[in-house]
Amino acid sequence: MTAELVRGQNHPLSQARLEIRISAGTPIVAVAALGDENGRIHGVEWVAHPGAPTQPGLEVSRQAAADHRLAVDLDAVPEAVHRVSVLLALPVGGTGPVRFGAVAAPFVAVTGLGGDEVASYTITGLEAESAVVALELYRRQDAWKVRAVGQGYAGGLAELLTDQGLPQAHQLAGTVSEAVAQGLARSVQAPPPRTADGDRSRQTAAPALGPDQGGTAPQPGPVPPVSPYGGQTPGGPGQPAPQQPYPGTAPDPSAVTQPSAPTAGGPIDYSHPRRQNAAPPPPPPTAPPAAPGQPAQPVAGDATGWSMEERLYNQVWGMFEDLARTTAAYRSAVDFAESRMDKELEQVLSDPRSRIGGQGDAAREAARARHTQLVTQAREALDRDLTQLAAEADVVEPALPPAYARWDNPAWHAYRVPMEIPMALRLGDLHLPEADRIRIPMLVRLPLERGLWIDSGAAGASDGSFTDSHTMSRLAMETAVAHAARLLAVYPAGEFTVHVIDPAGSGAQPLAPLVQTGVLAAPPALGAAGVADVLGRLTQRVDLVQMAIRGGAADSLPPGFDTSQQLLIVNDFPHGFDDRAVNQLRYLADEGPAFGVHLMMVADREESSGYGPLLDPLWRSLLRLTPVADDHLADPWVGHAWTYEPSLVPPGSQVLQQVLAQVAAARTKFT
Repeated sequence: MTAELVRGQNHPLSQARLEIRISAGTPIVAVAALGDENGRIHGVEWVAHPGAPTQPGLEVSRQAAADHRLAVDLDAVPEAVHRVSVLLALPVGGTGPVRFGAVAAPFVAVTGLGGDEVASYTITGLEAESAVVALELYRRQDAWKVRAVGQGYAGGLAELLTDQGLPQAHQLAGTVSEAVAQGLARSVQAPPPRTADGDRSRQTAAPALGPDQGGTAPQPGPVPPVSPYGGQTPGGPGQPAPQQPYPGTAPDPSAVTQPSAPTAGGPIDYSHPRRQNAAPPPPPPTAPPAAPGQPAQPVAGDATGWSMEERLYNQVWGMFEDLARTTAAYRSAVDFAESRMDKELEQVLSDPRSRIGGQGDAAREAARARHTQLVTQAREALDRDLTQLAAEADVVEPALPPAYARWDNPAWHAYRVPMEIPMALRLGDLHLPEADRIRIPMLVRLPLERGLWIDSGAAGASDGSFTDSHTMSRLAMETAVAHAARLLAVYPAGEFTVHVIDPAGSGAQPLAPLVQTGVLAAPPALGAAGVADVLGRLTQRVDLVQMAIRGGAADSLPPGFDTSQQLLIVNDFPHGFDDRAVNQLRYLADEGPAFGVHLMMVADREESSGYGPLLDPLWRSLLRLTPVADDHLADPWVGHAWTYEPSLVPPGSQVLQQVLAQVAAARTKFT
């Protein structure tokens, strides 16, 4: 039975291997610290944080997020440790809240590995604090207990760590902030909460602030899937501020306005997002009854949602999270087995009586046998989960609509220009080394909330092969064209416009499908004059829309103003760009997505880095993709390094030209 703790209350713990589940209404940083009998932290090596996520007996998230799972093995902590403190902090330097009093109360639960809740604590009463000791696990007479603490610090993580006796408190707080800001430039954007009416076709995207932009990691999606290794993952529908309709569109009269975030002086709603209930959607498809002792047969669309499109979207994200977490459970079990074997072997070697002779050999053999048994059990559990996920992928992939489907999916053969935009777009596939056969579609919400950087730098593959810079430049432009074509294809006629800047004309061949079908707004801009003209027009457009929306005068835009979403493809950057052009690109990357202008850069990151700090914010504000398989992306839950493969047209296929021809024909009729 779960113990719901209040501040200062404690509860006994009956197991050593635990999970600390944290759920908040906003991205936060989770840290775990080891302390002695007086609660003092002896050094930075006693703290697990995003920059150093594993310490003896501890593993924390590698990023800021609205939901966390921390792993704790009390048997593996050093003997000098008598206390494990769970610390929460609001990210420094972002655009989010700076005090816990302005957000919903964080919820912390101690669970077993199967997801069974042992104790929980909702941290209420916080106001100006930006860091808090949530709870602590402490040892008394060889028994462990959990205590709800809730001690907040207005001075942030540095003040908290100082109070815990850490001499390097300020340096470590800076290290944590840097890890949060830098480490997740590669993070895949998690799905935002669904609106109450489910209408996504005409919403303006809020600026996407990843941790590489001074922001924090995205929040998990609205539909918490069941973890394959037990329990339901935390998370639920959040409460975003109401969106301003895009100029030229009328708000949906049936839309239910979501409550806005609390203001600094207003009352705080301490109800936790995880415990809110959304309106019941239509029932998803049901699977046929499974045979006794067999897992249920997967069904495409078997997830919560208001439409089949949304069900498939949520199902894909559920598969993504399930694979991330079941792999994390396997890796954690293997690490535990190795740690336990090392500890047992160390004990054997430390005892002179068992160091030699048959007794020592038997002890070593027993330790290795236990290690093999634990790893085998973990692998069997992983294989069961992978088999189920593979079966689900086999039925989901063929059922995906064109926006979610690969270019070789038959859905594209029946393509017709849509009447409204879809929820999301597929940018490629993701997979992990433990589950190479399972490909998870990488879906991003529309309208795009963050620009894209297609890296054209030379790259090496895992098989030892090497792709030179010239070939990579061509592949990068082909990847950009494939992404742009998909964006054009999923928007209604006339609602998406593509511009291209190609200063030296080096991308002429890959750009041919866009140029020849006539889907571009104008021929690719060449030379310094072309660069200045396109950037000037798009910058002015963002200024006009920004002023109109913020001034509440969207109807005052000039007659004939193009209200379609705009995509700018920039090739061969930074060649041909002066400081003014770079600043304009930075402005478009930061402000453009919220006002209908999106950026797709095709450039060599290593080469661009030579231009100094002027380009660094631009690089970090965009989501990096590669034209070849590369393990540079991270999931928003446990931070695995996922191998990304772009969604490209199969060699020899004419599907891209056929789709673009339909887009061009529909655009001609529209105009």
